Amino acid sequence: MASKVLPALLLLGFLVIVMLSFHPRPLQSAALKIFPPKVNPDASYDLKRYWMVFLERGAHRTNDTALAAQLQEGHLQNIRQLANAGKLLVAGPFGDDGALRGIFIMDCKDSAEVVSLVSQDPAVKAGQLSFSIRPWWTAKNCVFK
Repeated sequence: MASKVLPALLLLGFLVIVMLSFHPRPLQSAALKIFPPKVNPDASYDLKRYWMVFLERGAHRTNDTALAAQLQEGHLQNIRQLANAGKLLVAGPFGDDGALRGIFIMDCKDSAEVVSLVSQDPAVKAGQLSFSIRPWWTAKNCVFK
């Protein structure tokens, strides 16, 4: 019986030492050490409004491949112009073939300016795309400069 009691007492002593020397600390992600956050999480945020534009499948889709290619080239040219003017920050299509075709994130003073700029897109003018707009807020300089 002593051969079973001695190991149990040693194990119990070891567990007591471990428990007494344990000092809990908050967990820190390894990713936070490698990629520190750009914004102090305790700081008060200076929020900025951007405009999220959802590009949707329009009512007038064409099966004419030459016309579709021409409209797409005009659409891409419009994207480049808006980006060069500093109005368009993000643009891109979705990866499926759903009704929601893509998004723009725009830096404009109000929704009227967004409507004015997006309405000039050749694909929107032709009815290939329609759009809806939502205001979107994020911490200033957190995502976009």
